[in-house]
This record gives sequence, structure tokens and C-alpha cells, in this order.
Amino acid sequence: MIASVKLDTVRFGTKGQVVIPRRLRKEFEIEDGTRAVVEATPDGILLKPITATSIRRLRGILKRKPGGKIFAEEMAEHKREEKELEEAKYVRSTGAR
Repeated sequence: MIASVKLDTVRFGTKGQVVIPRRLRKEFEIEDGTRAVVEATPDGILLKPITATSIRRLRGILKRKPGGKIFAEEMAEHKREEKELEEAKYVRSTGAR
């Protein structure tokens, strides 16, 4: 069974500003003043909000345990995990495989 997908449309203002729909702001913990990383991807523009939750996740990466992986390895692993999460979200939202 394929889950229903809720697609939202937005309009770009004269300065390129966009209003993110309320349900997405709640889902991704976006509040007034939240910053985001903007990334060009083959599928379009990807906005990654920098929230308290994402910062807490990154703090755990920066703490190196004795005998643990070096930062570059930890970061590469984190990026792989983030990519997998983004791809899983995309599959869920589009039903693509």
C-alpha cells in the first residue's frame, strides 16, 4: 500500500523569499529566525534547516572517544546517513523506488 503524499506549492516573492507551509515548519522544528543550508541538487533546491535538534546531533559527532574514528570518517558516515534519510523521505513522499 502506498501512503498518500501531500504536496504543497509555494510562490517566490520578488526577493526570492518563500513561505514554508506551517505543517512542514512544525515537522522540521522551524521557528522564527531559523537558519538553513541551501544546496543545489540534481532534483532541485534542497533546504536543510539548522535547528536545535540538528545541532545536538552534530555535537555528538564532534566528541571523539578514545580509539574512535577520526573526524573525517565520522563526518563521511554522518553525510551517508543524512543522504539515506533524505532518500527515504523522498521515496515515502513520491512513492518512487
